[in-house]
Amino acid sequence: MAEAKTKPENMLLNLVCNIVVPTVVLMKFSTDRWLGPLWGLVVALIPPVGYGIYDLVTRKKTNFLSVLGFVSVLLSGGLGLLKADGFWFAVKDAAVPSLIGIAVLVSLRTKTPLVHQLFFNDQILDVARVEAALDERGTRAGFARLMRNASIALALSFLVSAVLNFGLARYILKSPPATPAFNEELGKMHILVWPVIVIPSMVVMMTVFWKLVSGLSKLTGLTTDEIFKTEKK
Repeated sequence: MAEAKTKPENMLLNLVCNIVVPTVVLMKFSTDRWLGPLWGLVVALIPPVGYGIYDLVTRKKTNFLSVLGFVSVLLSGGLGLLKADGFWFAVKDAAVPSLIGIAVLVSLRTKTPLVHQLFFNDQILDVARVEAALDERGTRAGFARLMRNASIALALSFLVSAVLNFGLARYILKSPPATPAFNEELGKMHILVWPVIVIPSMVVMMTVFWKLVSGLSKLTGLTTDEIFKTEKK
């Protein structure tokens, strides 16, 4: 328990190593002008593998995003090497958020649901104070329902994202694979992903988070300021 507090996970570093850097390498540096498809794939795999090993050594936990990042990069790079057409890229882009959504639901059966790791953690909330208030008021059952509903809402947002990803890829990727036109369409798609999918998904995630905080406030009697983690001196 003490170890978990001394080695909190840096979620920003997690996202950068497992999603941002591999995506940039695959999209921008795996062409013949730079690393080429094979070495582009190898380099893109290094950050998620490295972060996963680091997390396993320091926190003694298998990092879900590292595993997912590794699989996603392997699929993208593999499809590029195989010169797969746009349909398979669409399937891959739909598969990743689908897997996350399913994992969020499946994790409800485990001791550490993903919604806890994302939202109910010591980096964001004063977990000790919240849990003490829940015990004091006897509202643990309500808390379990709140977290389950947040998990379901989060999973649904990922599944909707999967459908949108598939539709966007099918709409944009029309050219033959491994051609300059196809690479241009791939770049266009990854730009459009932000306004069409990523930003709306972030809005949904923030809505889920604020509903969670609001629910915690009702269950604990704490104010929003008391629920959030603050440095006290």
